[in-house]
Amino acid sequence: MTKQELLYYIASAGYDVGFGAKKHFSSYDIIEKGPGWLGLASLVGGIYSLFVPLWATTHVAAVFVIFGVISLYIGFYGSEKARYEEAGKELTRGFHALHVFYREVKSMPESADFSPILRQVQDIQNEMLDKSLSKQVFLSDWYAHYKFFWIAQIDWIHEARPFKFWRDKIPLTAYFAALLVVAASVTLALNKLDTWPLTKLINCEVKQ
Repeated sequence: MTKQELLYYIASAGYDVGFGAKKHFSSYDIIEKGPGWLGLASLVGGIYSLFVPLWATTHVAAVFVIFGVISLYIGFYGSEKARYEEAGKELTRGFHALHVFYREVKSMPESADFSPILRQVQDIQNEMLDKSLSKQVFLSDWYAHYKFFWIAQIDWIHEARPFKFWRDKIPLTAYFAALLVVAASVTLALNKLDTWPLTKLINCEVKQ
């Protein structure tokens, strides 16, 4: 394996391990803070509905019910909270170790023997795989994208493995969510279009 190939390999491993760490921390944050955020939003919304009639509608009440269901869903992960935090810490340690190996390889000559470092990197990968938890909280992937791409120091990964905005920095599920929003907006617009006076007049003329 050449020097550049090994740098790319370490950077790719750093991406996997680093993003995995942020995903575990995201799950931990959602479990730890999510119910509180939703409870506060419901409380504020309930108080606000006492003064604003628009908020005292069935649609707003349905939103608060959904918040309650989400809180129950998050509560199912409460007993695993410490495991997510510990796994996140272990993966972060692996991420930093890979960064050290990346800098070490970068300082080595092209003719150096990279086999020992490759084996150590692979050992870290296997160890981090064993530390990871396969089951994550819903939307932790979105939160992890924010934590990893906009907060973490990942310039060294981007140096050997450039990130693409649409391919890497936007979650795949965000595209599906955007499509659903567009479809719902179009459906709503078409339904409202049928209620316009001009549309009704045209429909009457067509029937005649």
